[in-house]
Amino acid sequence: MVTKLYLIRHGETEGGQLNRYKGHIDVPLSENGIRQMERLSKYIVQNSSKSFKMVQSSSNLNNVEPLNNIEQLKLNAVYCSDLSRALKSAEIIAKPHKLKPVIMPELRERNFGIWEGMSFNEIKGKYPQEFEVWVNNPLKFSPMQGESTIEVKNRALKAFNEILEKHYGENIAMVSHGGINRVILCHLLEIPFENIFRIEQDYGALNIVEFYDKYPVVKLVNYII
Repeated sequence: MVTKLYLIRHGETEGGQLNRYKGHIDVPLSENGIRQMERLSKYIVQNSSKSFKMVQSSSNLNNVEPLNNIEQLKLNAVYCSDLSRALKSAEIIAKPHKLKPVIMPELRERNFGIWEGMSFNEIKGKYPQEFEVWVNNPLKFSPMQGESTIEVKNRALKAFNEILEKHYGENIAMVSHGGINRVILCHLLEIPFENIFRIEQDYGALNIVEFYDKYPVVKLVNYII
């Protein structure tokens, strides 16, 4: 039995053109971010329809159990963090499936401490040595007064595993943040967390993971509609 996960980063936020660590700061989606999520929502519905037709066409093959209803390919649940940029994104994703997003604060972005709200250039200018260490090894160094990578990993993976256990064999979406998505993808791909920044997660990014029993297969990473 296959569990399908749509792992999504929220859409672009207001002021999102500048590279800033927003972390726990609650900023809304921009108009462009809303459009990104609307396109992604349509893509997920269309992707389900294509999958349904492919299964139907292969139903005469040996050992293939055809799906009798496209409802079986719709999302069964949508989860998101408690920040408005993720919640609004999740509401757009959930709407065609007549679902209400389930809010999980554990999926909130990392707390960046004294760096919250600062741009990359501002941090480089004010904390050049700390920023260099952070970029080179985010496992060993954390922003002052912020969360460590291990702290983020522990809370995010706890919530992630709870979701998987609850929705075994179903189709689910998680709408979260770049930092949380990177943690989950590093975990699934067994990438050392020192290398977490080698995975890009743009605004509106879609990642698709299929779990065969509990064995993960990453099908898509950082896809932008």
